[in-house]
Amino acid sequence: MRTLFLASALAFVTTTAGCSKAKDTAEANVPTVSVAELDASLSKAAAIPVDANGERTRKKLGIIPGAVLLTDSDNWAISELPADKTKPLVFYCANTSCGASHEAAEKAMTAGYTNVKVLPDGIAGWVKAGKKAASI
Repeated sequence: MRTLFLASALAFVTTTAGCSKAKDTAEANVPTVSVAELDASLSKAAAIPVDANGERTRKKLGIIPGAVLLTDSDNWAISELPADKTKPLVFYCANTSCGASHEAAEKAMTAGYTNVKVLPDGIAGWVKAGKKAASI
């Protein structure tokens, strides 16, 4: 029994590495985009990526070029986002197991932003797909 518990705990820690917020099923209310869809939008300057990762993840995996970097996934200020609340924003965090991007997107929607989406694959999915990441 103890071995099963330890294996489960290790699996959870591994899948959420680089993210302090586990994904919650209630976060499914935020529309999502794929890596390919975000890449196409960025090539037309039709979206602004918003990074909800911490410094450790940013240093390890990089950031999506041109991303707005939130100071902290918990305590960031709405003033860190573009003043125009109709701008298309795409929030991302570490990976599919991380919920920081969903929480940040929900905060933006509560503040009145009207065109908010999430990249569930996060920066890990972006890099895995062979997309360019910028270093910080």
